[in-house]
Amino acid sequence: MVKRFLTSCLLFSSLGMMAQSQQDGLKEIDLDEVSVVSTRAGEKTPIAHTNVSKEQIANLNSGKDLPFLLSMTPSVTMTSDAGNGVGYTSLRVRGVDPSRINITANGIPLNDAESAQVYWVNIPDFTSSAENIQIQRGAGTSVNGAGAFGATVNIQTAKPNMTPSFGLDVSGGSYGTNKETFKFSTGLLGDHWAVQGRLSHISSDGYIDRASTKLGSYFLQAGYYGDRFMVKFITFNGQEKTYHAWNYTSKYEQSLYGRTYNSCGLMGYDSNGNPSAYYKNQTDNYHQQHYQLLWNQTLTSALNFNVGLHYTKGDGYYEQYKAGKKLYKFGLVSPDGSVSKTDLINQKKHDSNLYGFVASLNFDNHDGLTASLGGGWNQYTNNHFGKILWAKDVVVPADFTYYDNDALKTDGNLYGKVNYEFMKGLSAYADLQYRHTGISMTGTHDEYDDNKKQIVFGQHYDYDFFNPKFGLFYKINQYNHVYGSFSIAHKEPTRNDYEDHVGVKLNAEKLVDWELGYKYQSPTFTAGVNLYWMNYTNQFVLTGQLNEIGEMIASNVGKSYRAGVELEAAYQPVKWFRWDANATFSRNRNKNWTVSATAEDWSGQGTLNLGSTKTSFSPEVIFNNILTFKWKGLEAQLQSQYIGKQYMTNTGFEYAKVGSDYVKMILSDYFTNDIDLSYSFKRKGLKSATVGVTFYNLTSLKYDNNGWAYCEIGKDAQGNPYAWTTDLYESGFAPQAPFHVMAHLSLNF
Repeated sequence: MVKRFLTSCLLFSSLGMMAQSQQDGLKEIDLDEVSVVSTRAGEKTPIAHTNVSKEQIANLNSGKDLPFLLSMTPSVTMTSDAGNGVGYTSLRVRGVDPSRINITANGIPLNDAESAQVYWVNIPDFTSSAENIQIQRGAGTSVNGAGAFGATVNIQTAKPNMTPSFGLDVSGGSYGTNKETFKFSTGLLGDHWAVQGRLSHISSDGYIDRASTKLGSYFLQAGYYGDRFMVKFITFNGQEKTYHAWNYTSKYEQSLYGRTYNSCGLMGYDSNGNPSAYYKNQTDNYHQQHYQLLWNQTLTSALNFNVGLHYTKGDGYYEQYKAGKKLYKFGLVSPDGSVSKTDLINQKKHDSNLYGFVASLNFDNHDGLTASLGGGWNQYTNNHFGKILWAKDVVVPADFTYYDNDALKTDGNLYGKVNYEFMKGLSAYADLQYRHTGISMTGTHDEYDDNKKQIVFGQHYDYDFFNPKFGLFYKINQYNHVYGSFSIAHKEPTRNDYEDHVGVKLNAEKLVDWELGYKYQSPTFTAGVNLYWMNYTNQFVLTGQLNEIGEMIASNVGKSYRAGVELEAAYQPVKWFRWDANATFSRNRNKNWTVSATAEDWSGQGTLNLGSTKTSFSPEVIFNNILTFKWKGLEAQLQSQYIGKQYMTNTGFEYAKVGSDYVKMILSDYFTNDIDLSYSFKRKGLKSATVGVTFYNLTSLKYDNNGWAYCEIGKDAQGNPYAWTTDLYESGFAPQAPFHVMAHLSLNF
C-alpha cells in the first residue's frame, strides 16, 4: 500500500512542478458540492442539523476517531472499547444505536449493508480528508443506503487546493498513542487538473490491557474541472489490526484484577488463581478498499446533476481462543468418543463486495424554489465462513470449515424533494422517497439447535417502504426563524437480527418523527431550541446483551418513543472569546415491556408486563460546554461534557440480586473536562505551523461509557417484580481512561 501511494505522490508532484500554467488565485470550485446538495439540509430545510467545518475538524483531529470528534454536538454519545478513543468506537444520537444511523461520503453509502454500521476502525483518519460534515438528527432528509432511523452523518471529502502544497501532522501521547499524517496537493494543473492525497498511520496500546490498535490508511483523488463540469476519481482504504477488548469487565473482576482487566484471549491462570496467559493473536484483522467515480455537471445557472459510481471491497478475519467448548458446536468429533468438550482456536472470515450508483438532478431558481430528483441502487454480497485452527486433544482435518454461508442484499431508492417559498419568508418543504430492499441468506449457520443439528439459512425477504416528509420554515426577520416537520421512516432488520430469528420474517421498524424548532441569530449571539417526538412501531432496541464478537443484541419492542428538547447557544462578545453550549433533555420509553418471569429456583412464573420502561443506552440528560479563547496565534479551549445515567437493559432495574449481593446494570452519569492548547505561526517557506497539547479527563474521573448486562426477572412474595442473576459476572463495563495527554504538531508548506 505504501509503495503504491508514494509512487503516486512522486508522479503527481512531478506533474505539478512541470505544469506551465498555474492558477495563483484561490478559485472556488462549487462543482465539488453538487455531490451532496440533494442529501444535505439547507438553510431553509426544516430539519434539526449541525454543520461541522473543516477548521473545527482540524482543531480536534489529533488521533481519536470520528465519533470522538463529533461527541460535542447535540444529543451525541460515543463509546470506546480500548478506553481512549482509538480503535473500535461508535456513535449514538438521541440514544439511537449505530446500526440505525445513515452515514454517507459524497452522497455514497458507507454503512455495511448487513450490520448497517460503519466501523470507523476500517477507515482510520478519514476525517483528515473531510471538507465538512453535517449531522441531521431524527429522520432527516432522504439519503442513499441504510435507512436513517435516528440520525444521518453526511461527509463531504476535501476540495483540492488551488496551489501546490503538502503538510505533515504528527501526534503522540499517553498509552503509546501516535498518529502521523502526510498530505499533498498538486494545485490546479493546466487550469483543469487537480490531484491530492493523504497517507496515515495510527497506533495505540490502548488504556485497557492489550487493547492495542495498528491502523494504516490512504486517500487519493484526481479530478478534472471544466467550466461547467467536474469528473473526479477517489479511492481510500483502511488496514487494521486490533486486539479484542469487546468482552468488557464486570465490577467484580475489576475488584480482583484491576480496572484495565481484559478477559479476551484468556488461556489460563497461575498457581494463585490469577489470569496469566493470553492468546497473542486474539485480534481483528481487516482491509477495506473504496472506489468512487463522481461526475458533477452544471447545465444552466439553475440546473445541475451528479452521478456517482462506487465499489467497496472488504475482507478480513478475527481469531479467538475458546475454552471448554462443546465439540459438536464446531463440527468436531472425538475419535473414541472420550472427549465432548475442548479448548480450541477458531478463525471467522468474510469476503464482501458492495457496488452501485447514486444520482440526482437539482434545480434552484435563486428566487425561493429548489428541487431535487434522485436515488440510487446498491448490491452487496458477502461470504461468511469459519475455520478451526487448533483443538486440544482432537484432530482437526486440514482446511476444515465448520460453517459457510452467503448473503445477498439489494437496495434501491428514488426520492423527490421540493422547497418552495410561497410567501415572503415562509417556505414549504416536501420530500417523498420510495425504497426497496431484498435480503437473502443461504448456507450453514455457526450455531446448532437444541437437537444438536446445525442451523441452515435458506431465506429471502423483500421490504418496500414509502417515506414521506413535510415541513414549514418561516423566517420572521433577519434574526429569528421557526420551523416544523413531520416525517415517516422505515428500517429493515439487520443480519444480527436475522441470525437471532432464523427462518422468521421480522417486521420492519417504523418511525413517525415530529420536530419543532426556533433559532435566533445575531452577529454576537445565537440560540436555538428543537423539540422532537419520535414515535416507533417495532423498534429494535439494544437488550444489553452481547454476542460473541461484542456486538449488541437488539430486540423488537413493539411500541416505544423518544421525546426531548435540544438547546443550543453561542456567544461571542469580542473577537478573542467564544462560548458554545448545547443540552438535550429527553424521555425514552418502551411501552408495555413484557418479559418471562422466572423464580430463582427455576420453578417458573410465566410472563410479566413491566409497563413503561426506560430505553437502554439512552441518557435523559446530555450537556456540552465549550469555552474558546484566542489571542494572536494562541488558542485555548475548555470542553466539558455531562452524560446522564444510562440503563443497560430495558427492564428499568438498576441492580440485579445475586444472593445477598447485587450486580450493577447501569452506566453511572459522568462529567468530564478536556483542555486543548495550541499556538499557530508562520515562517519563511512555511505556510503555517501549529503546535499544541490536549489534556483529556482533567479530573481523572473513573467512568464507563458502554457495557452489557443480563438478568432474569422474578416476583417476590408480594408479586412485585425484581431482577436477579446467578453470579457476579452478569454485567460488563468499558472503563475509560483517566487523565491522559496528546501533543500535536502540524506543518503546512
